[in-house]
Amino acid sequence: MKKKLWLLAIVLLLAAIGYGVYAWLGRSSGEERYKVQAVDKGDVAQNVSANGTLNPVILVSVGSQVSGTVKKLSVDFNSKVEKNQVLAELDDTLLAAQARQDAASLKNAQASLELAVATEKRNKSLLAQEYVAQQDYDQALQARKSAQAQVELQQAAVAKSRANASYAVIRSPVSGIVVDRQIDVGQTVAASLQAPVLFKIAQDLSKMQIDSSFAEADIGQIKEGQPVRFNVDAFPNRSFKGVVKLIRLNPTTTSNVVTYDVVISVDNPDQILLPGMTAYVNINVAKRQDAVLVPNAALRFKPADVAAAAKPAGQAGGAGMGAGRPSGNGQRPEGGGGGGGGGGAGRRRDPSAGTVWVLEGDKLRAVAIKIGITDGKNSEVVEGELKPGDQVVVAEAQNGKSKPASGAPGGPQFRPF
Repeated sequence: MKKKLWLLAIVLLLAAIGYGVYAWLGRSSGEERYKVQAVDKGDVAQNVSANGTLNPVILVSVGSQVSGTVKKLSVDFNSKVEKNQVLAELDDTLLAAQARQDAASLKNAQASLELAVATEKRNKSLLAQEYVAQQDYDQALQARKSAQAQVELQQAAVAKSRANASYAVIRSPVSGIVVDRQIDVGQTVAASLQAPVLFKIAQDLSKMQIDSSFAEADIGQIKEGQPVRFNVDAFPNRSFKGVVKLIRLNPTTTSNVVTYDVVISVDNPDQILLPGMTAYVNINVAKRQDAVLVPNAALRFKPADVAAAAKPAGQAGGAGMGAGRPSGNGQRPEGGGGGGGGGGAGRRRDPSAGTVWVLEGDKLRAVAIKIGITDGKNSEVVEGELKPGDQVVVAEAQNGKSKPASGAPGGPQFRPF
């Protein structure tokens, strides 16, 4: 009998322990239903970003004005050259022969001119003595003028042929570095229609520029003279500086996306930045100090079960971050909440309006706020009943894991450039 009582007591004790564990786990899961993050206070900076290509400020394409076969190369890739330095020579056999032919034609024209001058002078004297007719003198005068014109024509031909012969020697028009060579010895250069490019010379690699394209939504925040920071793949742990030099007014439209070219000047004293490198550009367009900051994930969060009952007045469906607010990396986080139900179909929602959910005990309270600048992770709170230390919900926990904020499956979404 005592043994049965002991067994019954043990069973009851185990049941009580099991119920206690079950109740504790149930209470814990209720407390951990939401993942929260504290509202903070600090500095925030908003950047716009884009990719670009490093190029020399002045890149000269050296061509040939005459056709011929490459006889000699005097420079190669990366060669430093001075102005008027010989880069290459073409075979000038035919050009030299043409120059000699034109020189001989000039001598023949000069001899004809001497004869015409003598004939004119003699006929003029005979005309005064009435030994020849006026017509004979006029013909002699015309022959002299024609011979004079022929001499001038041949002089021009000689000058042209000599110039063509000199063009067989390709010279550098500027001092710089040869960054491209497109010919080899023995190659035929044909310049019949347009001057072929033989070399490309960068005048000064210590001064370079980044040619980049920024989205239409970001271009209004960029001004000439703004400081720029950028990185290149060749030096991933190093940041470089530049300055906005020019915003080109001519837009580029690709698949209905409008972009504007922005030229950024860069100092390259060590010449470690090379032409053609991809630059990842960031331009700081706004900065706030000691601002109230809310995580962007909280702006995207919307509780699925209490949204209809917890919407604040005037903010029906307004939870989530405004789609028009630029993020810190030049992209735009998509709004996580519904479109404002109180507005008409054609009314644009205020991009600075948003709603966050504050956890107070086990209850959620919706707080309407207005946001300022953002760095892509946190946003400045410029209006609303939100203070540092408030616990805002950033995700809904599910089986010990964080469920992504409603309207943003898998995390924040971004609009590409």
